[in-house]
Amino acid sequence: MSNATVALIYAHPFAERSLANAALLATIADLPFVARRDLYDRYPDFDIDVEAEQKLLESARLVVLQHPIYWYSMPALLKLWIDDVFALGWAYGEGGSALTGKDLLWVATTGGDTSAYVPDGPHGHPFGDFIHPIQQTAAFCGMRWLDPIIVHDAHADRGHVAASGALYRERLMKFAG
Repeated sequence: MSNATVALIYAHPFAERSLANAALLATIADLPFVARRDLYDRYPDFDIDVEAEQKLLESARLVVLQHPIYWYSMPALLKLWIDDVFALGWAYGEGGSALTGKDLLWVATTGGDTSAYVPDGPHGHPFGDFIHPIQQTAAFCGMRWLDPIIVHDAHADRGHVAASGALYRERLMKFAG
């Protein structure tokens, strides 16, 4: 894994229930340049091996964060992973340049369709409003933000999931190529 071009950080506390995330992962499973970390499998006790995670990121040119949207954000273990791994003096702040110049791709799934993310919809905001914290995390660490892949209506729209999987694979292949 030390020669990984892509570090895929996947976080889903109930991965066995997620058909959409499983389908997305299946579309890229055979790509040899992707080192995948399933955080909930790897760290069920939330005891993150920060040194190993930082080593993986150092070897990557692209960092992918893939997860479902949980309460307008990311699952708890991914948040903890970022808190611990993107450390002061390593990822940001004085001497913290390990992620500078790397690319960040955000791949997220939602249960709601696009109509749920409008001002008068149940979430009260366009989905773009929920992008800012992750986008700013990338900027704060000197990373280049890539256009995210957001899969809405992940429970019901199999066609959209399949198309998003194809896009995901195409983008990773272009990145590595």
